[in-house]
Amino acid sequence: MPRTAPRRRLQKRRSEMTSAELPDHVLRNRAVWDRWAPDWVAGGQRNWAAHEPDWGIWGIPESQLRLLDDVEGRDVIELGCGTAYVSAWLARRGARPVGIDNSPKQLETARTLQVKHKLEFPLLLGNAESVPYPDASFDLAISEYGAAIWADPYLWIPEAARLLRPGGRLRFLGNAFLFILCCPDEDDKPPTDRLLSDQFGACRFEWPSDESVEFHLPHGEMIRLLRKSGFEIEDLIEIQAPEGATTKYPWVDPVWARRWPTEEVWKARKKS
Repeated sequence: MPRTAPRRRLQKRRSEMTSAELPDHVLRNRAVWDRWAPDWVAGGQRNWAAHEPDWGIWGIPESQLRLLDDVEGRDVIELGCGTAYVSAWLARRGARPVGIDNSPKQLETARTLQVKHKLEFPLLLGNAESVPYPDASFDLAISEYGAAIWADPYLWIPEAARLLRPGGRLRFLGNAFLFILCCPDEDDKPPTDRLLSDQFGACRFEWPSDESVEFHLPHGEMIRLLRKSGFEIEDLIEIQAPEGATTKYPWVDPVWARRWPTEEVWKARKKS
């Protein structure tokens, strides 16, 4: 999973963000992910080769989270596809996926894996906040960490609603908001059992040590945003680490993750 342990926090409300044609966070995250891309080749290879999809830090099986239900014959957009393994899982289930990502280097890996696995679907370089497809083009919009944490939710969630047909589904997985509030400022330190960040006004998190920008909303604000964008909320799954789970990521503590969620899944449906 992406590096998610917060360092020094510089939280900004959305009204303080720039409004350039390519926002600063898009440019900054592109540079960061192009730099990180070689570190994610092995994970992309593993996930492309997986027979049973699994999700997130803890590898929770698809049979438990059910993000890919009823996708055969459906048009799907993966928002922030990275190495595009989710799109590969979708294609093998009979869906017609399109992947869009902000990082040219990540897409290079995705295209290499397409050739290796003889699996073709469109891959676009672009920003999930502004997708070059007409209204009502897709039946499902999905993101595992991509747009879910790296794009401005006040832009990408309404954009997902625009792209979806009536009754279309939105599925996204990212860091649990509680996890973000409990992470200390030091690099690669696991969360504590204390709240260390403010909840009110939380949205944009800037990490000076690597120049990346993440977005995390409190649950109440996320509920209001989804509803305002035309979605009905179907479920919120706060993920518990499996008993005995381990991880290679130093900023996540399996013992902590048995008590509180490190990740969460949102499921919503566009109103008909």
